[in-house]
Amino acid sequence: MRVSQRYDALVIGGGHNGLVCAAYLARAGKKVCVLERRHVLGGAATTEELWPGYKVSTAAYVISLFLPRIIQELRLKHYGLKILPRNPSAFTPLPDGRSLLMGPDQALNRREISKFSTADALAYPKYEALLERIAAALEPVLESAAPDPLPLPESWRKIGLPKRMRDGKKIWSMYQAFQQLGDDMPEAIELLTGAARPILDRWFETDVLKAALATDAIIGAFTSISSPGSAYVLLHHVMGEAGGARGIWGYVQGGMGGLSDALERACGEMGVTILRETEVKRIATSNGRAQGVELVDGSALEADIVASSIDAHWTFERMLAPDDLPQSFRQAVARIDYSSASAKVNVALSEPPQFTCLPSEGIGSHHHGTIHISPTLEYLERAYDDAKYGRPSEEPILEITLPTSVDDTIAPPGKHIMSMFVQYAPYKLREGNWDDIKESFGDRCIEKLAEFAPNVPAAVEHRQVLSPLDLERTYRLTGGNIMQGAMPAHQLFFMRPVPGWADHRTPVAGLYLCGAASHPGGGVMGACGKNAAEEILRDA
Repeated sequence: MRVSQRYDALVIGGGHNGLVCAAYLARAGKKVCVLERRHVLGGAATTEELWPGYKVSTAAYVISLFLPRIIQELRLKHYGLKILPRNPSAFTPLPDGRSLLMGPDQALNRREISKFSTADALAYPKYEALLERIAAALEPVLESAAPDPLPLPESWRKIGLPKRMRDGKKIWSMYQAFQQLGDDMPEAIELLTGAARPILDRWFETDVLKAALATDAIIGAFTSISSPGSAYVLLHHVMGEAGGARGIWGYVQGGMGGLSDALERACGEMGVTILRETEVKRIATSNGRAQGVELVDGSALEADIVASSIDAHWTFERMLAPDDLPQSFRQAVARIDYSSASAKVNVALSEPPQFTCLPSEGIGSHHHGTIHISPTLEYLERAYDDAKYGRPSEEPILEITLPTSVDDTIAPPGKHIMSMFVQYAPYKLREGNWDDIKESFGDRCIEKLAEFAPNVPAAVEHRQVLSPLDLERTYRLTGGNIMQGAMPAHQLFFMRPVPGWADHRTPVAGLYLCGAASHPGGGVMGACGKNAAEEILRDA
């Protein structure tokens, strides 16, 4: 095995978290190299020209959670990042010819909700304000490594006094954050641990409003709106302000790869080496310390610091030998839940969808945001019922975006890109396999949309269907889970990725996690990479 180069730090994976981590390490003077297995950077936040002239956000498709602090500190706007607002931001067509259109305009929301319920129109601003207050109190928790408050056996890990003091301060800060919530505290606790449906049922009487809001509780998660933990996913989606305001999601101009391009330019200015089509075979260790990596071509790179932005299964179970890790840690990693039921359908259209409930000439304002094909709560529940028995939803939940409604840089003139994020598509099927059924499932999704926009089937010029199996193969997301591990309560905060190791460190000295497998979890956020870099530099 030939050693080709030595660095201060190696980052496995050129997704957005890996690039953020690399940029912060280089900003502190480290000699850094990013190793990306694919030909394109960004991980799941990437733009690819699937068909001539069509620049498609193949996986992730909108942005809001990305930390403004990272945008500022890494000067990402200077390097070309431009986030396009979506107003209105949500549209739900109904089978009876009515529809609900919502967004940051409170007057619009009041008019639209009043079509169904005056009481709900009055309640909605109060509900929104509650979520914003809770999100504002909790968001600081996202911007630093999680503490390790549990009384760990010393055989697991020895934690020194400085870290115990830092963890104590973080726990005290959390206590103060909850104290600030005052009378909102019971509802905050329910949002963190409870189910979305009973919360929405208490707040509202209109089914379409509850259904439009409830989709945020299950997107990317293999759970129902009635399951404990779904409310946190609801809250998770209203955090972040990168879209222009809290809870408002935006498009990245040029596709999601525009974020990765800006990060790449920032890294380049700071001297980071980025190697594409460079696959890591294993993480090299000696005497319990990381020494670098061995590549699939047989060469090796040396470094005392290795930061992995890929998931815990690949990092610990595929790239390390069993003897590199304590048995208790290996068992904990083996228990991580990667349950997933998401698919993605990317479509090139000759014209935008024309909804029978809201006809328009070309692009209308209702095309700007997310289009929800999930008209009732029972529709969402039935879709989950199919999946829990290992069947793709007979009537799938569709979250549809048309980025070309506000971005004219990603498709030929007059043409459009339509993104369909689909629930539920269980990774584990009771019968058959995804390679055989994914195109028929794609047909089912188009047919469901056609019930509301009949022109769509004839307008389809190109189509890509990414099953959960494709998401696993292409993006190395175990189980097709877009969050690098499910996000129920027992896999969040100081228990992510496993209890006792929530501060990005691992049992292998010099090896760190810097991707969504670590706190604070999934979403195009960048916090995992930034927080990991801060802990790495603390140890350096």
